[in-house]
Amino acid sequence: MGQCYNVVEISSPVDEVWKTICDFHDMSWASGVITSLEKVGEKNGDEVGAKRVLNDAFHETLTEYNPSSYTFSYSIDDGPGPVASGAVRNYVGVVKLRENNGVCLVEWSSAFESTNEDDVIEFCNPIYQALLNAMKETLLLNT
Repeated sequence: MGQCYNVVEISSPVDEVWKTICDFHDMSWASGVITSLEKVGEKNGDEVGAKRVLNDAFHETLTEYNPSSYTFSYSIDDGPGPVASGAVRNYVGVVKLRENNGVCLVEWSSAFESTNEDDVIEFCNPIYQALLNAMKETLLLNT
C-alpha cells in the first residue's frame, strides 16, 4: 500500500485553521493551486458523501468528517494520470489538525493501492505541499 505524508506548522490557533478549511466545498484559501471547484450533488461541505470536482480533473468524495477532532477524510474517485480510476484503488486522503503550544500542526496524508505507487507519490506529494503552503500563506495574510 502506498502512502503520502505532508505537514506544515501554522502560527494560528487550531480553531482558526479549522474554520478556514472545514468546508469541503470551499478551497478559496488555496487560490493559485485550486483554480476551480465544482460542488456535485446536494450535500453540504460538512456532510459525509459531499462530492466535488477540483480543477476540472479530481473527483472526490468526503468520507469522514469529525470537527471535534479537527479531521476529515475523502476519497479520490477519479483524476488525472496516476490517480485515474483505472490506475489507483482505495485512495483515501486525510487532513488532521493538532495544536501544540499555540501552533497548529496540519497533516495531509493519503493511502492507496496502485501498481505504480512511486508515480502516485511523486504526483500527489507536491500537490499536498502546495496546498499546505497556500493554507499557511492565507492564514498569515488574514491575521
